Amino acid sequence: MSLDQPLAPLPQEGMGFAAAWPVRAGDVDPYNRLRFDAVARYLQDIAEEELHSGFFENTDPNWIVRRTVIDVVRPIVWPDRVELRRWCSAMSTRWTNMRVRVTSAGGGLIETEGFWININESTNMPTRISDEGLALLARTTAEHRLRWRPWLTDPTPPDSDTDLPFPVRATDIDQYNHVNNAAYWQAVEHFLVDFPKLVAGPHRAVVEYVAPVLARQHISVRSRFEPGDRGTGHPVLRLWFIVGDAVTTTVRIGPLPG
Repeated sequence: MSLDQPLAPLPQEGMGFAAAWPVRAGDVDPYNRLRFDAVARYLQDIAEEELHSGFFENTDPNWIVRRTVIDVVRPIVWPDRVELRRWCSAMSTRWTNMRVRVTSAGGGLIETEGFWININESTNMPTRISDEGLALLARTTAEHRLRWRPWLTDPTPPDSDTDLPFPVRATDIDQYNHVNNAAYWQAVEHFLVDFPKLVAGPHRAVVEYVAPVLARQHISVRSRFEPGDRGTGHPVLRLWFIVGDAVTTTVRIGPLPG
């Protein structure tokens, strides 16, 4: 799979792990649209629910996300109730692509995929998924040779007066002492205020986490908006999160492929 391809479908209805809850008022923008940072928290929440629902809590308890893809096919709005279904769409022995489909009673549809890495708690390095975990993940995919390939490879532009600081709050830090992945989507929402047409129709947002950001580090965000992307001809917003001279996270928001 690549940046311009659709996400893998659910192999069979009823498969995967399911959860549901109402959209809260704090999850939406002034127009009642479910925000990206809320979707990112939903992905964390269903992952935690699945982790604690079976043996993963004991065999494979520590995971980090390397990439998140959010395809908004039809927006979800408040007040509504969301149903989520999570399944593995590709895997290897140390990492997996986890799909989550988010639907709402009002007809909303958001398709997502996350590249999750199984981590050794002592070394913070990728580690082999347990035999039980591999067997469970394999129930919904025949792709067992998943490899990491970055999607967002555009060179970082030079600094400019439009670079914005992104203050890290104490509540943005997770149990690994890193900025939680959902916090980056708050900055995405901040920039989207100036480009509402990007989310007016079906759209895809991709975040790739290049390196963790620790508490008390200073982040700046560099942005570039292209009214006609050189590859597709469609408008695209790109963001780079920078600590010192190093890019830690990259973002791309544009129309939904196809």
